[in-house]
Amino acid sequence: MTNTWLVVGLGNPGPTYALTRHNIGFRVVDELANRCNSAMSKHKRANADTAEVRIAGQSVVLAKPQSFMNESGGPTKALANFYKVAPEHIIVLHDELDIDCCAIRVKWSGGDNGHNGLKSIRQSLGTGDWYRIRLGIGRPVGQQDPASFVLQKFSASEKSQVDDLVIRGADAVESLIATSLEETQNRFNA
Repeated sequence: MTNTWLVVGLGNPGPTYALTRHNIGFRVVDELANRCNSAMSKHKRANADTAEVRIAGQSVVLAKPQSFMNESGGPTKALANFYKVAPEHIIVLHDELDIDCCAIRVKWSGGDNGHNGLKSIRQSLGTGDWYRIRLGIGRPVGQQDPASFVLQKFSASEKSQVDDLVIRGADAVESLIATSLEETQNRFNA
């Protein structure tokens, strides 16, 4: 295994889903690529858009699987194998219904909590031992189906908060790579 990090943002491919709540992981990966003056491009061996960058002096592969969310495991495993990345160097960015909108929780390991993207990655890697940066999107109000809620765009009134969430999500990735889980949690799990 190498010391390379794999940072996987979860989302669904295509313009229809681009600004939905479910694609917040993609947006954070795009922010990281922009910070590194790097463009995402199709990977030759995995169904993912990737960029190879350096963060805090470390080699990092940024990835956005181009399968649908529920099938994120295949591209994640293919990239981990291609770059020889151990699970303890994988960071997955994903939307989280059980966290208030625009809050962040950084954690190591855990279950999938009903998130099909996480479930797919766990099944493909054969372990749940990797970092998660949980990006709060809040819960639907009233009787709205959570599955339709996550596929909605953020409201106009949430835009500035969401833009800030994307920036802080990218900051959390940089912190995790540069420092430690504990320090990152102390800074972002407010």
